[in-house]
Amino acid sequence: MAALRGAAARFRGRAPGGARGAAGRQRYDLLVIGGGSGGLACAKEAAQLGKKVAVLDYVEPSPRGTRWGLGGTCVNVGCIPKKLMHQAALLGGMIRDAPHYGWRVAQAPHDWATMADAVQNHVKSLNWGHRVQLQDRKVKYLNVKASFVDMHTVCGVSKGGEETLLSAEHIVIATGGRPRYPTHIEGALEYGITRSCCPVPTSPSLALLNCLADVALECAGFLTGLGLDTTVMIRSVPLRAFDQQMALLVTEHMAGHGTRVLRGCAPERVEKLPDQQLRVTWVDLASDRKDAGTFDTVLWAIGRVPETASLNLEKAGVRTNPVTGKILVDAQEATSIPHIYAIGDVAEGRPELTPTAIMAGRLLAQRLSGRTSDLMDYSSVPTTVFTPLEYGCVGLSEEAAVARHGEEHVEVYHAFYKPLEYTVPQRDASQCYVKMVCLREPPQLVLGLHFLGPNAGEVTQGFALGIKCGASFQQVIRTVGIHPTCAEEVAKLRISKRSG
Repeated sequence: MAALRGAAARFRGRAPGGARGAAGRQRYDLLVIGGGSGGLACAKEAAQLGKKVAVLDYVEPSPRGTRWGLGGTCVNVGCIPKKLMHQAALLGGMIRDAPHYGWRVAQAPHDWATMADAVQNHVKSLNWGHRVQLQDRKVKYLNVKASFVDMHTVCGVSKGGEETLLSAEHIVIATGGRPRYPTHIEGALEYGITRSCCPVPTSPSLALLNCLADVALECAGFLTGLGLDTTVMIRSVPLRAFDQQMALLVTEHMAGHGTRVLRGCAPERVEKLPDQQLRVTWVDLASDRKDAGTFDTVLWAIGRVPETASLNLEKAGVRTNPVTGKILVDAQEATSIPHIYAIGDVAEGRPELTPTAIMAGRLLAQRLSGRTSDLMDYSSVPTTVFTPLEYGCVGLSEEAAVARHGEEHVEVYHAFYKPLEYTVPQRDASQCYVKMVCLREPPQLVLGLHFLGPNAGEVTQGFALGIKCGASFQQVIRTVGIHPTCAEEVAKLRISKRSG
């Protein structure tokens, strides 16, 4: 790493034509910086449309030394491993339900190492699959750290310090982001981890998650589901970007099913004890009272920072938001330099979601190839928070709808429900809830749907198409539900909040 940084620094001090030791300049139609979901989708689509394409990807190890392969955050330390560990926790719940359905199942303890190995083996298969797909499409892959020399030229530096000059007609930045460490907290960097360090090979028996992002609740949920003693600390409001009634129900469910939730608290210090446990000191913001606890693991989930610092964007003239560090883009995904683009998490004002980056990348490649003029539509993008009781949503939250249209113009239809699967084992269904946010004026256009319950992602995906196509409340309630399913609860909505 020291060699890599030194080589990059030496190169930045020289003119592009006089780089000693740099390989001959390679020219492409399209350069993609970043091998995550969006960058790979853009590169593969462009190559399939006849462009000469190269992908530059290099992963800086986490502070714990964690490395990973091609595929970006989602594949390696994000959506894929998270969903698999969420599934492991759900299976534990099914095992507990099984005797009620007549299965004589022994209550076996969970083996963390087996799960971690299985997850990592699947991730490695995806890494390899991406390499093969790039090769099949004749996309050049370079495992180098990229930085701009000028607006058409990029320098790639390998781990060993070898420099390669590349230039292209179009350049796409798709470097994503990395988890943020709270460096103002004593001991946070030395003793804490982020999801970039996960999954850890050994199971923590006690875990503290400091929460700002939804990933903290997701991790806390599956850790609790795997039988671990888990505490989640929330400084202000959970799931800030989501509907707040739904967020409250999510945290209520978690608190009622084994996760300790500390609301209105902020950590001040982390220190390692002689027995290797971590002592965390925090303050209750309402009372200013300090408290402390000991944990095996402290995981920070307080948001992400864009991977732009090492790109030398100023040499290319690419502008960023001085507050967020993200790259400013227009509707075409173009930066302040028209032939340089940014997609995915690194771009300002874009949802930090894998599917939006993939679609934006594909559409960009198609536009650059002259196959379409279609722009990415970032409205009504569905998503799901994979907490123990899953929360799926699409469109506006109730708060956003009221702010945009006024309370007198918004109608909210809602219902609590009990999944049939919960009846035999007598599971708690007090937080299973669905609401549809609509315009009040007929035919009551649907503005947003929020679903809390089993398989929320599967439910939300189907209704997302209807909302994208401009569905009205009247059309939804005339849709025949599939019985007996949780999804049919959406089509059964009749009671409005306004009615009382």
